[in-house]
Amino acid sequence: MLDGWRNQQLSRNLGFGTVNSREAIVRRFHTFAGAEPWEWSAAHVDDFFTELRAIRGLTQSTLLGYQLALRTFLAYLVDPAYGWPEECQDRFGTHPTQVCHEWNTARHTQDAIAQPKKRALTWNEVQDLFDHADNRVERILSEGRKGAVAALRDAVLLKVSYAWGLRRNEVRMLDTIDFGFNPKAPSYGQYGVLYVRYGKAMKGSPPKRRSVLTIPEMDWAVESLVQWIEDVRPQISGEDNPALWCTERSNRIALGSVSNKFNQFRNELGFVSGVDFHSLRRSYVSHLIEYGYEARFVQEQVGHEHASTTSIYTDVSSDYRKRVVQNALERIAGRAVRQGRNEEAEP
Repeated sequence: MLDGWRNQQLSRNLGFGTVNSREAIVRRFHTFAGAEPWEWSAAHVDDFFTELRAIRGLTQSTLLGYQLALRTFLAYLVDPAYGWPEECQDRFGTHPTQVCHEWNTARHTQDAIAQPKKRALTWNEVQDLFDHADNRVERILSEGRKGAVAALRDAVLLKVSYAWGLRRNEVRMLDTIDFGFNPKAPSYGQYGVLYVRYGKAMKGSPPKRRSVLTIPEMDWAVESLVQWIEDVRPQISGEDNPALWCTERSNRIALGSVSNKFNQFRNELGFVSGVDFHSLRRSYVSHLIEYGYEARFVQEQVGHEHASTTSIYTDVSSDYRKRVVQNALERIAGRAVRQGRNEEAEP
C-alpha cells in the first residue's frame, strides 16, 4: 500500500522529502492504532490527534500537515482505480474507509496560520542581532580560539538573509554565482541583483526562481558579503565547491544549523520565543514598506504569489503609522487652505 501511494505521489511530481515525511506520519499512525489500514476507525483518528495536540503540543500548522498526510493516504486506498477495496474484501472480509472527515479534522481556512507570537524584528533588534554576531567574531579572535571563520560566516549569512529578504533554504542554497550586475545601480558592481534559484516551490512544481534587487537602504550588506567571498571563504572552500556558505570541511551548511545559530543568538540576546529566523524576512517586508517602497515592488522582491500574503508579513512600527496619519492630516489641512484661498479669490 505504501509503495503504491509513494508511486502515486511521485507521479504528481511531489518532492522526495515530502513523500518520505508523509509516509513517516502514516507509519506513526499505524503504530499508534495497533491495527491495519482496513481496520482503522474515526476513533483512532480522534485519539491520535488528541494526543499530538494535548500531550505533545503540536502546533496548528503541524497538525494540519499530519491530517493531510493521513487523509491523502486513505483517499488513495479507497479509490477504486487502485483495487485495494476489492483486494482487502477478498482477503480480510472488510475494506478500508476514509476515516478523516470534516467533523474530526481541522480545516485550512486561511493562507497564514502562524502563531500570533511570530513577528518581525524591530529596527533596534535587527541592529542588536548583527552587533552580537559581529562581536562574537571579535571575541573568538581576541581569545585565540578556533571558529572565527564559522562565526564570520554566520554573521554575514544573517545580514544577507535580512538585506535580500530570503527564506532559510533560499539563503542556504545560494552559490557564489547567484549575484549579478544591475545596470541601473552600477555602484554595487556584481552584487546589484541576487538570483534566487531555490525559492519556495508550489506543490508538484520545481523551486520557484526570482531576482531580488539590492536596494540602497541595504547596501551595507554588500561590503560584508564581498569580504566573505573574496577574503575569507577561499580559506575553507575547495575550488570545485560553489556553495556560498560552507563549513570548514568545505561542505554546504546544513539547513538545521541555520536556525540553530539564529536561535542561539536570540536566546543570548533575550528575545522572546516568537522571534525566529523567518523574522528576518518579516522584518525585510515591514521595513521596505516603512522606507516607502510600493507594495507591488515588495511583493516581487520576496516572491509572494499574492499581495495578501505580503500584507500578512507587514508589521510596521507605531512611528511609521504616526507619520502616515500626520502626513494625511497635513494633506487635508493643505487642501482646506487652498480651498479657502480659492473662495476668497472668487469675485
